[in-house]
Amino acid sequence: MRTFKGKEYDAELRSMQHELVAMARWARHCGERIAIVMEGRDTAGKGGAIKAITEHLDTRQYRVVALPKPGEREQGEWYFQRYVRHLPTAGEIVLFDRSWYNRAGVEKVMGFATDAQVEAFLAQAPMFEKLLVDDGIRLFKYWLCCDQEQQEERFAERLEDPLKAWKLSPIDVEARLRYDDYTRAREDMLAATHTDHAPWTLVDFNHQKSGRLALIRHLLDRLPDVTVPANKPGFAPLPGKPSKERYGVLQPIPPYGGED
Repeated sequence: MRTFKGKEYDAELRSMQHELVAMARWARHCGERIAIVMEGRDTAGKGGAIKAITEHLDTRQYRVVALPKPGEREQGEWYFQRYVRHLPTAGEIVLFDRSWYNRAGVEKVMGFATDAQVEAFLAQAPMFEKLLVDDGIRLFKYWLCCDQEQQEERFAERLEDPLKAWKLSPIDVEARLRYDDYTRAREDMLAATHTDHAPWTLVDFNHQKSGRLALIRHLLDRLPDVTVPANKPGFAPLPGKPSKERYGVLQPIPPYGGED
């Protein structure tokens, strides 16, 4: 696998982000509804991929959905119900940082769901997704692949970095010992839910930068022609000398590091 570093990665990503901005403009113009499911092992790189996609998009047009564990009321609902309320409306892009596939992954492996609940999910998920796609939602499902050796390195990095330690949960610690269990759960999930109307795409994320570029390129290539002319507003030069900010009796805090 080719790896991208430094300026080469930045240039490739920047080019794709221009295309993502054009895609978002097209989605808004045409009223498209786009749902992107990001799944994968802990530390695979879901958050970084989502950030790369959304970095230059209008924050009013996209949402990132990362739901906590279900509350008491949600536990009594139809399983898919809590996700339905987060689906995109016309002109909107929604990225699921983990999704309804929690049931086939962490809930199954960690014993948070019964065998009967998992079996029901695997039977219902293709039908649920068929309803979404038939109604016009563009659904993309990505699984980010990461070898156990890479996962161990990333867990260790989180443990040592105070800025990343919050990402390390007791569930993550337990997941380290269940790599093969998660593999088996994923294979069962793929066998049951990889369909013509909502296929899975596996992306190698052992090198996260290369993985991000591959995922974004694949996403863009699966969309139709998204060319919509940009409506750039024009403006004339300011008349007269530009004004300075007025503070009155209140003064702003001084510039960081002092005055130049």
